Amino acid sequence: MPETPAADPTAGVPLPHPTWRFLLAHPAHFIALGAGAGLSRFAPGTAGTLWAWVAFLLLEPLLTPPGWALLIGASTLVGWWACTVTARHMHIADSGHIVWDEVVAFWLVLWLVSPTDFWGQLAAFLIFRLFDMVKVGPMAWADQTFKGFGPRGGFGILLDDFAAAFCTLIVIALWRV
Repeated sequence: MPETPAADPTAGVPLPHPTWRFLLAHPAHFIALGAGAGLSRFAPGTAGTLWAWVAFLLLEPLLTPPGWALLIGASTLVGWWACTVTARHMHIADSGHIVWDEVVAFWLVLWLVSPTDFWGQLAAFLIFRLFDMVKVGPMAWADQTFKGFGPRGGFGILLDDFAAAFCTLIVIALWRV
């Protein structure tokens, strides 16, 4: 079966909605699209954040604080590469279907607010999603300043979500005072 132009990274045709075929065509796509969470046709960023929450719950009993720091650090570096490659192959500077940025940033939030119960995690989820969707202040600056298809653009994909994580953590810290 011939390759469709939308799935061909050299074709120059934007790929507004990635497919399973695209997801599996390159390891960077699999990572950047959150192992399939980014394929959601409805709110892929929310789907990616939910995926991050479930993964956090599964990994939490297995990882120590240094383990979490290592996982988040390594996931950021690998994600930078994966988001850069996937954005270039999709021909979209920051597709909403690229969700690895939500995954790593929300892991950071959950790790830093732990220990907390379900309601605390739900509050963190809702606050993070609000900041990530609204893109005001530092999120808007990061989103607008680091657009593109090279490493700078891949970094920008991650940076606006880390800014949303930072703002989420500030709100939670003020709430806990």
